[in-house]
Amino acid sequence: MTNVVSSGNDGRQCIASRCARATADPDKVIAAARAWLGTPYHDQASIKGVGCDCLGLARGVWREVVGPEPFPIPPYSRDWGETGPREVLAEGARRMMIEAPPAEAGPGALVLFRMKPRAIAKHVGILTGPDSFLHAYERLGVIEEPLTPSWRRRVAFAFLFPQR
Repeated sequence: MTNVVSSGNDGRQCIASRCARATADPDKVIAAARAWLGTPYHDQASIKGVGCDCLGLARGVWREVVGPEPFPIPPYSRDWGETGPREVLAEGARRMMIEAPPAEAGPGALVLFRMKPRAIAKHVGILTGPDSFLHAYERLGVIEEPLTPSWRRRVAFAFLFPQR
């Protein structure tokens, strides 16, 4: 097992497998995420039942499970992940969440996907079971679907929501 070190929103570093910081109840995370099912896809939005993109879904779940967002999300273009080498989503998540090895991520974990090999991670989902996840997908909105081998091999990072 590779230990993954993460700095959370309280500034302390921890390794997910031995973290002293409390994590949110996975059942609460999943219930909050499922409440977004059917929300239409809308780029850069984060309003349950009205519209969201994948990041907006994660932001909405954060607000319900953890509390107010700790910093504003700057506007981003639809192709933001196509340029540059920085793992922007992972860097942001590390500032607020507890990083976990992707292979050990369980239900309630936030996962970041690489949509193309060697590209940066630019899609977000929330695991709802060992073989299922929920995400906001263009043209489909917020859906829950199987974590197929195709999706599973794209998981690049995993994070746990901290307790409120």
